[in-house]
Amino acid sequence: MTTSMTQLLEAYPLMNGLSSDAIALVAGCARNVAFEPGALLFAEGASADTFYLLRRGHAAIEVHEPGRGQLVIETIGPGEVVGWSWLIEPYRWTFDARAQDSLGAIAIDGACLRAKSLDDPAFGYALLQRVAGQILARLQATRMRLLDLYGEANER
Repeated sequence: MTTSMTQLLEAYPLMNGLSSDAIALVAGCARNVAFEPGALLFAEGASADTFYLLRRGHAAIEVHEPGRGQLVIETIGPGEVVGWSWLIEPYRWTFDARAQDSLGAIAIDGACLRAKSLDDPAFGYALLQRVAGQILARLQATRMRLLDLYGEANER
Protein backbone atom coordinates (compact mmCIF):
# COMPACT_ATOMS: atom_id res chain seq x y z
CA MET A 1 0.00 0.00 0.00
CA THR A 2 1.35 3.42 -0.97
CA THR A 3 0.99 6.30 1.46
CA SER A 4 -0.03 9.60 -0.12
CA MET A 5 1.63 12.90 0.73
CA THR A 6 -1.63 14.01 2.35
CA GLN A 7 -1.58 10.96 4.62
CA LEU A 8 2.05 11.60 5.55
CA LEU A 9 1.31 15.22 6.40
CA GLU A 10 -1.69 14.34 8.56
CA ALA A 11 0.71 12.64 11.00
CA TYR A 12 2.59 15.87 11.83
CA PRO A 13 1.70 18.05 14.83
CA LEU A 14 2.08 21.10 12.59
CA MET A 15 -0.99 19.91 10.68
CA ASN A 16 -3.16 19.17 13.75
CA GLY A 17 -6.57 20.75 13.35
CA LEU A 18 -6.14 21.77 9.72
CA SER A 19 -8.99 20.76 7.44
CA SER A 20 -8.42 18.07 4.84
CA ASP A 21 -8.65 20.78 2.16
CA ALA A 22 -5.91 22.78 3.90
CA ILE A 23 -3.68 19.72 4.23
CA ALA A 24 -4.23 19.07 0.52
CA LEU A 25 -2.99 22.62 -0.18
CA VAL A 26 0.18 21.90 1.78
CA ALA A 27 0.58 18.53 0.03
CA GLY A 28 0.59 20.36 -3.31
CA CYS A 29 3.77 22.15 -2.18
CA ALA A 30 5.48 19.07 -0.70
CA ARG A 31 7.88 16.34 -1.81
CA ASN A 32 9.94 13.61 -0.16
CA VAL A 33 13.69 14.19 0.17
CA ALA A 34 16.66 12.38 1.67
CA PHE A 35 20.03 13.61 2.94
CA GLU A 36 23.22 11.69 3.67
CA PRO A 37 24.98 12.22 7.01
CA GLY A 38 26.79 15.57 7.01
CA ALA A 39 24.77 17.06 4.14
CA LEU A 40 23.49 20.62 4.51
CA LEU A 41 19.73 21.10 4.43
CA PHE A 42 20.33 24.84 4.21
CA ALA A 43 23.08 27.38 4.90
CA GLU A 44 23.03 30.67 6.77
CA GLY A 45 22.49 33.59 4.40
CA ALA A 46 21.08 31.48 1.57
CA SER A 47 17.59 31.99 0.20
CA ALA A 48 15.03 30.37 2.52
CA ASP A 49 12.50 28.78 0.23
CA THR A 50 11.95 25.32 1.76
CA PHE A 51 11.29 23.91 5.20
CA TYR A 52 11.37 20.31 6.35
CA LEU A 53 9.18 17.97 8.35
CA LEU A 54 11.56 15.26 9.55
CA ARG A 55 10.45 11.67 8.98
CA ARG A 56 13.63 9.87 10.08
CA GLY A 57 17.04 10.90 11.29
CA HIS A 58 18.21 14.07 12.99
CA ALA A 59 19.24 17.53 11.88
CA ALA A 60 21.66 19.77 13.76
CA ILE A 61 20.91 23.48 13.83
CA GLU A 62 24.31 25.15 13.73
CA VAL A 63 25.79 28.60 14.08
CA HIS A 64 29.31 29.62 13.12
CA GLU A 65 31.44 31.08 15.89
CA PRO A 66 34.70 32.70 14.76
CA GLY A 67 37.64 30.83 16.15
CA ARG A 68 35.54 27.82 17.16
CA GLY A 69 33.81 26.82 13.93
CA GLN A 70 30.33 25.33 13.76
CA LEU A 71 28.46 24.98 17.04
CA VAL A 72 25.36 22.81 17.34
CA ILE A 73 22.69 24.82 19.14
CA GLU A 74 19.86 22.33 18.76
CA THR A 75 19.14 18.87 17.41
CA ILE A 76 15.81 18.23 15.69
CA GLY A 77 14.34 14.74 15.30
CA PRO A 78 11.50 12.87 13.60
CA GLY A 79 8.12 14.59 13.72
CA GLU A 80 9.68 18.02 14.13
CA VAL A 81 10.01 21.01 11.80
CA VAL A 82 13.32 22.40 10.54
CA GLY A 83 13.35 25.95 9.22
CA TRP A 84 11.17 29.02 9.79
CA SER A 85 12.92 31.67 7.71
CA TRP A 86 10.79 30.90 4.63
CA LEU A 87 7.94 32.68 6.44
CA ILE A 88 9.49 36.08 7.23
CA GLU A 89 11.13 38.52 4.82
CA PRO A 90 13.87 38.75 3.66
CA TYR A 91 13.51 34.93 3.39
CA ARG A 92 17.14 34.16 4.28
CA TRP A 93 18.39 31.41 6.57
CA THR A 94 19.81 32.64 9.87
CA PHE A 95 21.43 29.29 10.78
CA ASP A 96 22.80 26.19 9.07
CA ALA A 97 20.98 22.87 9.28
CA ARG A 98 22.95 19.66 8.73
CA ALA A 99 21.91 15.99 8.63
CA GLN A 100 23.50 14.20 11.57
CA ASP A 101 22.61 10.78 10.21
CA SER A 102 20.67 9.43 7.25
CA LEU A 103 17.75 11.82 7.13
CA GLY A 104 14.38 11.54 5.41
CA ALA A 105 12.00 14.46 5.30
CA ILE A 106 9.07 16.09 3.63
CA ALA A 107 10.35 19.25 1.95
CA ILE A 108 7.72 21.96 1.68
CA ASP A 109 8.14 24.83 -0.75
CA GLY A 110 7.70 27.97 1.35
CA ALA A 111 7.13 30.26 -1.65
CA CYS A 112 4.33 27.95 -2.78
CA LEU A 113 2.73 28.10 0.68
CA ARG A 114 3.08 31.88 0.85
CA ALA A 115 1.28 32.21 -2.49
CA LYS A 116 -1.51 29.86 -1.38
CA SER A 117 -1.82 31.83 1.85
CA LEU A 118 -2.31 35.06 -0.09
CA ASP A 119 -4.95 33.37 -2.25
CA ASP A 120 -6.73 31.93 0.81
CA PRO A 121 -6.20 34.15 3.88
CA ALA A 122 -8.11 31.75 6.17
CA PHE A 123 -5.66 28.99 5.21
CA GLY A 124 -2.73 31.39 5.69
CA TYR A 125 -3.93 32.39 9.15
CA ALA A 126 -4.48 28.76 10.22
CA LEU A 127 -1.00 27.85 8.98
CA LEU A 128 0.58 30.87 10.68
CA GLN A 129 -1.06 29.94 14.00
CA ARG A 130 0.49 26.47 13.82
CA VAL A 131 3.92 27.71 12.80
CA ALA A 132 3.87 30.36 15.54
CA GLY A 133 2.96 27.66 18.07
CA GLN A 134 5.91 25.55 16.94
CA ILE A 135 8.25 28.55 17.12
CA LEU A 136 7.02 29.37 20.63
CA ALA A 137 7.61 25.78 21.78
CA ARG A 138 11.13 25.86 20.33
CA LEU A 139 11.90 29.19 22.02
CA GLN A 140 10.64 27.90 25.36
CA ALA A 141 12.84 24.80 25.03
CA THR A 142 15.80 27.04 24.21
CA ARG A 143 15.04 29.16 27.27
CA MET A 144 15.11 26.07 29.48
CA ARG A 145 18.46 24.96 28.00
CA LEU A 146 19.91 28.42 28.64
CA LEU A 147 18.65 28.39 32.22
CA ASP A 148 20.29 24.99 32.72
CA LEU A 149 23.54 26.16 31.11
CA TYR A 150 23.84 29.44 32.96
CA GLY A 151 22.44 28.02 36.20
CA GLU A 152 25.24 25.45 36.22
CA ALA A 153 27.84 28.11 35.40
CA ASN A 154 26.64 30.31 38.28
CA GLU A 155 26.80 27.39 40.74
CA ARG A 156 30.53 26.89 40.14
